[in-house]
Amino acid sequence: MAEDKIMVGILMGSDSDLKVMSQTIKVLESFGIRYEVVITSAHKTLKKTIDYSQTAQDRGIEVIICGAGLSAALPGVVSSQTLLPVIGVPLASEQSFVEGLDALYSILQMPGGIPVATMSVGELGAKNAGLLAIQILALKHPVIYSELKKYRDRLANELAEKNKKFDELGYKKYLG
Repeated sequence: MAEDKIMVGILMGSDSDLKVMSQTIKVLESFGIRYEVVITSAHKTLKKTIDYSQTAQDRGIEVIICGAGLSAALPGVVSSQTLLPVIGVPLASEQSFVEGLDALYSILQMPGGIPVATMSVGELGAKNAGLLAIQILALKHPVIYSELKKYRDRLANELAEKNKKFDELGYKKYLG
């Protein structure tokens, strides 16, 4: 990656969120995107969350990704304090009996004017959050655009190979 600055902020309310949010980190690292990880809470460390959100753009951050469980207030609070794009990743919590749906609904139901791009619950959502951040960065950074294009071409080629194998074997042998 040509850029040597931190471009993505990854926020989470607890260190217990790191296991899932590591999927975001892996995606960003695979593209050579620099990031920072901050543990902050919309409820427990509100001032820290607001300060981070209000200063991120001045520090070169271009996209913020927030992993949040339960009431999932973190992405909304961050979005209310910055003009940067904010991506929310709903997380299941041990305290939740609905496996992350509470967080999903909380992030989805942002009031008009304070948008948060909402991913699916858990690891797939965390991975896609990283990819969406890369798509946003690619609009401004040609090197990232080129790497994203190569990634998408690899996905298409892998699927074409699977289709070829499926056609050759038929579904029974393919599954076997």
